[in-house]
Amino acid sequence: MFGSFSNSWRLIKASANILNTNKSLLIYPFVSAIASIIVIISFFVPLAVSGLIEKLDKSSGAPVIAIGVSFLFYVVLYTVIFFCNTALVGSALMMLRGGNPTVSDGFSIARERLSSIVGYAMIAATVGMVLRAISERSGIVGRIISGILGFAWTVATFLVVPILVIEKADPLEAIKRSAALLRQTWGEQLVGSFSMGSIFGLLMVGIIILGGMLVGGLATALNSVAVGVLGVLAIVLAIVLIGLYSSALQGIYTAALYEYAAQGKVSDTFDADLITNAFKRKNG
Repeated sequence: MFGSFSNSWRLIKASANILNTNKSLLIYPFVSAIASIIVIISFFVPLAVSGLIEKLDKSSGAPVIAIGVSFLFYVVLYTVIFFCNTALVGSALMMLRGGNPTVSDGFSIARERLSSIVGYAMIAATVGMVLRAISERSGIVGRIISGILGFAWTVATFLVVPILVIEKADPLEAIKRSAALLRQTWGEQLVGSFSMGSIFGLLMVGIIILGGMLVGGLATALNSVAVGVLGVLAIVLAIVLIGLYSSALQGIYTAALYEYAAQGKVSDTFDADLITNAFKRKNG
């Protein structure tokens, strides 16, 4: 999606420069992660303890009820994620425009757009369930189609959050506006290569593989279960921290892309080429 591995690394450094001036931006993905875990637990633990999951499997009305529960779960989960992401992107936009936002400033922005966030979460949940149904019921062809449609949805909605923040559009207008900005600014043909997320993904995989080998070797050599447990916890902690850092950088970069696509402005922190070459430029 983004230009090249080297460009992605430069994007990471440029976004990190902004994050280093206000590390409180890391709080938003942290809150998002904790809140998401709470949502997951609050849905699945009661269902499991009450035995409702087994009852749904045996009930003739199970498909309808399961769809309803699944939809509600996705709406609540997406609302939490989009709420925190809106706070992050809102704060990043304030920083790109010379401000010095506090954590409360970001959450205030998100609260003001709560109704639109919930509406967008409902749309995203619907799309997600449709894609899941296509993938599960149509075999390998369905999975391919679902993957293509999912990628198209991800691209089309790439700038939805900053549009919700700045333009105060309703969810449907924000989706249309996001797709239009991408087409008008970069064209419809995207470049498939390493992205910021890809680099962090590779880093996580490397930590899991190398860390797992190291922890396994030490635990075996020392014949210590405690070493193995502590090592696994250290790997999990490292992955969580990388995920939080990656999410914060992605929010900053999304804000910078919106500034260029909608306002024609490039932050001094970002090399103009990084932004203009983020996607393949539209011919002419």
